[in-house]
Amino acid sequence: MALSIEDIKKVAHLARIDISDADANATLTKLTGILDLIEQMQAVDTKSIEPMSHSQDLNQRLRDDVVTKTNLRDEFQKNAPMLGNGSNEQAVADGLYLVPKVIE
Repeated sequence: MALSIEDIKKVAHLARIDISDADANATLTKLTGILDLIEQMQAVDTKSIEPMSHSQDLNQRLRDDVVTKTNLRDEFQKNAPMLGNGSNEQAVADGLYLVPKVIE
């Protein structure tokens, strides 16, 4: 695919980039090189190559899916602060922490 200076300037205009002639020429050279490399890569016959998920032949070590931690919510809620209104009750209800209302 051949690009021209006009193509580069049009793309720069669409991207709202002010580009000088020297920058347009440098960009044209770089983009042409990239497109040539892509054409070379597309020319390679890859029909007999099996797709890979990784460049090296590695196996992922997996652990057994077992529960290692128990539910400690009740233990954690024993540390909840007191309600603060003269009550000796902790600021928890139905397994949730109670917080002061901040939005009216």
